Amino acid sequence: MSSCPRGLGKDVVPPSFRRWLCDTDFIILALKAVILVTALYLMYAESAVVVRDDVINHRPIIGILSQEQSKYFHTKYPENYTSYIAASYVKSVEASGARVVPIMIGRDRDYYRELMSKINGVLFPGGATYFNQSDGFADAGEHIYHIAMGLNDAGSYFPVFGTCLGFELLIILASGRGKVENREKCYSFKNCRLNFTKDFRRSKMYRDAPEYVVDILSSDDVTANAHQFCILDSNMEKYNLKNDWLITSHSKDEDGLAFVASVEHKRYPFYGVQFHPEKVAFEWKASKHYPHSLKAVQANRYFMDFFVEECRRSGHRFPSHSEENRHLIYNYKPEFTGLLGSSYEQCYFFEPRGTV
Repeated sequence: MSSCPRGLGKDVVPPSFRRWLCDTDFIILALKAVILVTALYLMYAESAVVVRDDVINHRPIIGILSQEQSKYFHTKYPENYTSYIAASYVKSVEASGARVVPIMIGRDRDYYRELMSKINGVLFPGGATYFNQSDGFADAGEHIYHIAMGLNDAGSYFPVFGTCLGFELLIILASGRGKVENREKCYSFKNCRLNFTKDFRRSKMYRDAPEYVVDILSSDDVTANAHQFCILDSNMEKYNLKNDWLITSHSKDEDGLAFVASVEHKRYPFYGVQFHPEKVAFEWKASKHYPHSLKAVQANRYFMDFFVEECRRSGHRFPSHSEENRHLIYNYKPEFTGLLGSSYEQCYFFEPRGTV
């Protein structure tokens, strides 16, 4: 039996309780309990992205990653630009209350790190490029992906959203990019409904989605699909991605193959959809049969509204208005590519070859 600390005399507590409280074994046990609780708290803090509650940015700026110019565009534009962004992505971001900065491909890591310190999120768009081209869309995306993880780990909230090709890139990067790409052949060029998973409401993306939006997405064929590859549940299982990513919905391709339609990371504010929310309101090629009903527009509008709201949680800013202005998409003029038969109504083109 150890001696009691001062102040615990018989005139303060009953003798039996005093003996129990002063027992050395009890004190050691109590100290161990404190250490355990502290360790558990630190483990939780280590696994969670820290978010400052006081950060509400009502002037968010989102970077959209450009990608290699396709062979089709090479035949139409003699300037031989190195990269482009479909204007529908820009319009979609702007319609949700944010501005856009184009992110160039073919730059070193310092370029992406510096730019990401001044913007509030990144959108990986869909498209038709490959992931094995040096200094292209995938290489830039890989830099951005890892820098974004580092920012979030350091407590600087930084969301990333991938659409179609951009969503596939997110999953391939999470798998560990290699010669064998973790995606499958999948043919879907139609409008689909979403088959939500039973726990989809646990996700940040759908937790607060209005019931009418969920009803439209699950009952009507309003998501525009245009892809020859997709992510299956087996792709997620092959690389143990279900430990880190939450699958929230599936759709089916023309052959009845069920593919992952939407996901989000469990730790980082990273989100992906296989379909194209931006096409419903802003792409009009008649042969594509994109859904343009009021319900379709309303339901698809939700996704970029959600992402921009996530980006409002980022406190990054350009150091001056003049530098901000130099980076904005307004410095570029969109071309009417629909006039030339493109599936995109308009595109922004960047950097004729030889200028970088």
